[in-house]
Amino acid sequence: MLARGLFGVPELSCPEGFQEAQDKALQESEQLVQKACSTPPGPETVMIFDQLSDALCRVADLADFVKIAHPDFAFREAAEEACRNIGTVVEKLNTDVELCQSLRRLLADEVVMSSLDPETRRVAELFMFDFEISGIHLDEEKRKKAVNLNVRILDLCNEFLTGTHLPNKVDKHVLPEHIRYNFTAEGNYLQVAGLHADCPDDLVREAAYKIFLYPNAEQLSRLEDLLASRNSLAQLVGYDTFAHRALQGTMAKTPETVTQFLEKLSDQLSKRTQKDFEMMTKMKMKLNPQNSKLMPWDHPYYSGVLRAERYNIDPGLYCPFFSLGACMEGLNSLFSQLLGISLYAEQTQSGEVWSEDIRKLAVVHETEGLLGYIYCDFFQRPDKPHQDCHFTVRGGRLREDGEYQLPIVVLMLSLPRSTRSAPTLLSPGMMENLFHEMGHAMHSMLGRTRYQHVTGTRCPTDFAEVPSILMEYFANDYRVVNQFARHYKTGQPLPKNMVSRLCESKKVCAAADMQLQVFYAVLDQIYHGKHPLKKSTTELLKETQEKVYGLPYVPNTAWQLRFSHLVGYGAKYYSYLMSRAVASMVWKQCFAQDPFDRAMGERYRREMLAHGGGKEPILMVQGMLQKSPSVEDFVDALVSDLDQDFETFITDS
Repeated sequence: MLARGLFGVPELSCPEGFQEAQDKALQESEQLVQKACSTPPGPETVMIFDQLSDALCRVADLADFVKIAHPDFAFREAAEEACRNIGTVVEKLNTDVELCQSLRRLLADEVVMSSLDPETRRVAELFMFDFEISGIHLDEEKRKKAVNLNVRILDLCNEFLTGTHLPNKVDKHVLPEHIRYNFTAEGNYLQVAGLHADCPDDLVREAAYKIFLYPNAEQLSRLEDLLASRNSLAQLVGYDTFAHRALQGTMAKTPETVTQFLEKLSDQLSKRTQKDFEMMTKMKMKLNPQNSKLMPWDHPYYSGVLRAERYNIDPGLYCPFFSLGACMEGLNSLFSQLLGISLYAEQTQSGEVWSEDIRKLAVVHETEGLLGYIYCDFFQRPDKPHQDCHFTVRGGRLREDGEYQLPIVVLMLSLPRSTRSAPTLLSPGMMENLFHEMGHAMHSMLGRTRYQHVTGTRCPTDFAEVPSILMEYFANDYRVVNQFARHYKTGQPLPKNMVSRLCESKKVCAAADMQLQVFYAVLDQIYHGKHPLKKSTTELLKETQEKVYGLPYVPNTAWQLRFSHLVGYGAKYYSYLMSRAVASMVWKQCFAQDPFDRAMGERYRREMLAHGGGKEPILMVQGMLQKSPSVEDFVDALVSDLDQDFETFITDS
């Protein structure tokens, strides 16, 4: 029996195999570069570029996953090294003038361009965009500068990210004795590693907030340096600001649209947010009459208290109805009704998985057959990152031999293991996360594009969360939940009023929660807007917090130094809100009447999932909603979710 490697890649049966896989990819890419440079302009040019991208991504994407998830340090290290090396090659290729010429010849040839289908044309433009970001159109000296800025930005991102998680230390005598036990002691110091947002003691939350968010000079200069470098690079390659560059190709398209969206949303929310803050203040007065002014460290805690008081949502009451088996059955049944797709568990070969509790699912369509594979890495294990996420390990594409290269993805969750007496039981939040991540996986399986460069979830950030958030609407609909939620001991279905209570409880303080997201998104736009910035990052934070969020800024704190999303979502933090707006519109218009409507499921696949990133996102949304939504429509969708009790509204009418 042949030893299989990770994901069935033969070389990866040991850490050293990464070197081999990477050498093979580099050899292949050298041949493809020569081929691209000698091919006359035509559709084949785009094919070759996509093969080049595929050769490198097949190793880089896999390594990206392995370097954070593999339990074996040697594997993680080898994967990390492979990521670095391939990253360097990609940087080189993005500044390869001759390679770029071959693409430019195609884009300049109007006759050939007009004969290409829209997807091929878009992919050609996307590849060109990658070149331009690297400053290929500049003279030698400026191009060098662009390359150096790219390297500098990468380093600053990594350093800043590390700094966002580092604990702060404080002399233990600074804190009253009775709260010291909440923090880790280190000699005469206490370590504060987070905000302790759920701690019932107001004083502990206040102390944690003031200490954890105390400004660190090094981190501050990293952030300033990062924002300035991003701005310099954007201007060097021809954009006004970094935000203009980052929003190219997205649903929003320009920073002006994003700002308009956020301002209108903020206006619509303000009265509701005020009401939420008033409720929290009343609750604080009741529990802490001496000190009842509402502060930023109170928001997450008191909204939780209000939720619990009003709807007594004890996760323990729900868990028994959400065994992992039942939830997977529910997803299978939903996908089969909506899309004609079933999930089948498949045996894994030895060496194919990185932990013995990984499950491999084959995704099979009733007439089209096998669409791809989902590896489910669902359970907690030491050293495993806590983030729930979806990884593309191999993108789908039409191969040269006419066969389709099947997509492979991993879904990573941190679920508790089963015990002798009970299967793995999910809290309502975990169940919703499972549905959310499965939304990404289905996008990967059904975004069956000709080109790997735009397959599945490789689409603009503000569209990427639409399929996953839409799944949350299904997960919160009684008609869907009722198909699978059964008590693992008695088989009794989850009572309807428990589902309605859960859904209603999510609306408690939801306006204030959304307002906080708007504040983060606005701050992100300002930081990546016009430079030099009018004020320091901390003064901008203070000003924006008071204007957009409403709870007072606390002197000597610098929350922005903990804002890790500035790295991966620079100028795009608004994406989550915009994706949610689109998902909400799709749900209400297409699925709220009947969440199992096969014709709608097919339309959804055809208009929104099938294109991956190969079609402009706003056109996909238009195809689905059969109208072009305005910024006002987006805002209305988000705001109407706050009041309307949609479920009871439909089922009782």
